[in-house]
Amino acid sequence: MFYEHAYVSAYEQTPLTAIEAFAYFVARDGDEVVAVMPAYLQKAANPLRRLHEVYPEAVGQPALLSHTWHCYDAHVPATAKVLPRLLDAMMRTASMLDVPWCGFMNVQRGDALSQALRAAGLPARHLSDRWVTGLTTYERYLASLGLRARANLRRNERRSREAGVTIETMPVEQASLDEITLLCVKTASRFENTGYYPGATFGKFVTSLGELAHVIEVRQHGKLVAAGVCLTDATRFHTWTCGVDYAVDGNYSPYGALFAESVRLAIRLGKSTLEGGRGNAAFKRRHGLSPRHLDAVLLRT
Repeated sequence: MFYEHAYVSAYEQTPLTAIEAFAYFVARDGDEVVAVMPAYLQKAANPLRRLHEVYPEAVGQPALLSHTWHCYDAHVPATAKVLPRLLDAMMRTASMLDVPWCGFMNVQRGDALSQALRAAGLPARHLSDRWVTGLTTYERYLASLGLRARANLRRNERRSREAGVTIETMPVEQASLDEITLLCVKTASRFENTGYYPGATFGKFVTSLGELAHVIEVRQHGKLVAAGVCLTDATRFHTWTCGVDYAVDGNYSPYGALFAESVRLAIRLGKSTLEGGRGNAAFKRRHGLSPRHLDAVLLRT
């Protein structure tokens, strides 16, 4: 998803992070393209704070990073063959831009890029986890959960209906993006991630994604109480971001209602993998998602 032309193009036109320069590396074997890698020069290269917790020596310094912070699945095709050349090109580009650091964010531990970086003698440091589960049918998904989690989801759906909640899925052009933006910004601020979804550009960015994005709106008596912007690729459904207002009438969880509808929508769209994003580990583990460890590899230029 994060390497689709629509996503990369949207991020250049309306970046969600302050980007000082864009770099796109393309490796060719003759006329055949064997690898691509976007990278972004960021002066404030730590929007989720975690990078400087694991790389304190880079605090306050700009970095040329692949990929963006809004991508939690960095990879490079054909890594074993081309990684040394890409690393050399990345280091030279960072030096040209007078940047002291370059590297990779959110590399899944054990995947092809992770193994190639390790084979090159580059140590990785753990950043965070993303959460994933497989899907077939909704009933099979429920059956895979523990008794308590399964009962809670069903109870929450019943209580939300009793409280007058309606849930609607729609393409981005039909969504109330101004309302959704405010809710996502407010929710991010609750977790001290102010600025992670900048209100001035968030709606434009989501609109630019076109048919790759799907929106879920959860309303109670017309008021937006939860919303999710979900992204899709060939096999995966990404619950990319959401906003939730917990000041609701009735004994139900708007987030729980949004999550259940996300699973249903993924199944309706024929996606076999649900990508639950980062954070909220306790909820995701309880609801059948498994962690994928994400590492960072920073190099001093």
